[in-house]
Amino acid sequence: MFKNGYQFALILTFILKFAPIFSNNFAYVANFIDNTVSVLETDSSTVITTIPVGKGPMGVAITPNGAFAYITNYISNTVNVIATGSNMITGIIPVGVFPCGVTISPNGAIVYVANRIDGTVSVIETGSNSVTATIPVGISPEGIAITPDGAFAYVANSHDGTVSVIETGSNSVTTTIPVGYSPFGVAISPDGAFAYVANSHDGTVSVIETGSNSVTTTIPVGYSPFGVAISPDGAFAYVANSHDATVSVIATDSNSVTTTIPVGYSPFGVAISPDGAFAYVANSHDATVSVIETGSNSVTTTIPVGKVPRGIAIASFNDPEFCYLE
Repeated sequence: MFKNGYQFALILTFILKFAPIFSNNFAYVANFIDNTVSVLETDSSTVITTIPVGKGPMGVAITPNGAFAYITNYISNTVNVIATGSNMITGIIPVGVFPCGVTISPNGAIVYVANRIDGTVSVIETGSNSVTATIPVGISPEGIAITPDGAFAYVANSHDGTVSVIETGSNSVTTTIPVGYSPFGVAISPDGAFAYVANSHDGTVSVIETGSNSVTTTIPVGYSPFGVAISPDGAFAYVANSHDATVSVIATDSNSVTTTIPVGYSPFGVAISPDGAFAYVANSHDATVSVIETGSNSVTTTIPVGKVPRGIAIASFNDPEFCYLE
């Protein structure tokens, strides 16, 4: 394969020198006041770049292949599209008024954006990056999540205490589920069987059985829960409690809180690494991200980011084309 030992030595030297700086996971953090997105390299827990976006960035979602990040801009009423390979903005999409939560279909073809003031969800086709439909939902929709099969989107309507269930095939609401007071964050279990809804004014999480679309249990957590994320194996839900600066860890088999983790001030968004080893929590009033090692449920690192970080999502690159070389 190699013509001589010298050629082999050069190649080996290159691999040993540069292999450690390839990373496959990056966290994208929306900084509401700075109008920026911080990009964190998860291996080194450092900010590698900061991207200017629209006004009031709030929600973050990453396409399944890791190629694009979609950022909702709450004040600009737009969505920015970031190509993660270059961390450049490749699109600006007008949506409804005060876009907040955002989620992407499992095949990466469709983006759903909850517009708080409009009481609607904008449907964006990623091929053209244009809005193809607008779906009326409840009052003040905030969080949104999609089932693993892409068949349904669950939307938390904060001002009427409900969750709207959208059938994505018809882009219509098929049912409305009463939950707690002022629901905000939504996460779907990996098997699609349950939706976990953080009720920010109740200090609870409603568990919806998606087969019957009914609440089967209500779990007390901390004060003012906002963000919620579920581990890849479905065993745990991590809930950010904004007003008591903690994260509640729910064991999904018993639907009970097994531990409470102190984090930064006013935690908001939560994201979990693809291997489930770490949870990343955006602390709004600290301008930091807490990194929780899920094995010990303790904070191992705190990373400074921009002002008032809100949404957070992790891009995982399995294709070498999208690996970063610094």
